[in-house]
Amino acid sequence: MKVSIRVNGTLYERDVEPRMLLVHFLREELGLTGTNIGCDTSQCGACTVHMDGRALKSCTCLAAQADGREVTTIEGLATNGQLHPVQEAFWEKHGLQCGYCTPGMIMASAAFLKTNPNPTEEDIRHALEGNLCRCTGYQNIVAAVQAAAQASQKVRA
Repeated sequence: MKVSIRVNGTLYERDVEPRMLLVHFLREELGLTGTNIGCDTSQCGACTVHMDGRALKSCTCLAAQADGREVTTIEGLATNGQLHPVQEAFWEKHGLQCGYCTPGMIMASAAFLKTNPNPTEEDIRHALEGNLCRCTGYQNIVAAVQAAAQASQKVRA
């Protein structure tokens, strides 16, 4: 089946198996390995990307369902070599340990902050319930999202 998907601003046309998952399309067809496969059951969130600006676990979506859509991966989040505020905050606040879950956490957090630019700690923890980290106690992840929200507010002011 032929699909046409814009990924990180570039249009890709490929023939894919009808049952190919979006996560496999991104990793195997396009070589974008920042989107991780963690559980194959949609429980961990390591495969989170944005489709048409909304967070999506790419292991729950067929590549065919992304036909004609806009997908952003962790590789496409930075702009002109400038880290996205959430990426910057994760680095500054040490919001990672092994880093495996980090791309999914960042993508979920960036989408969340678009709809809730001034979240409470409880809001952040609730928003990230679908993303699992096996290494941290989440405190630095929450601090990173709070810092990104604050940085974004300064830019808007």
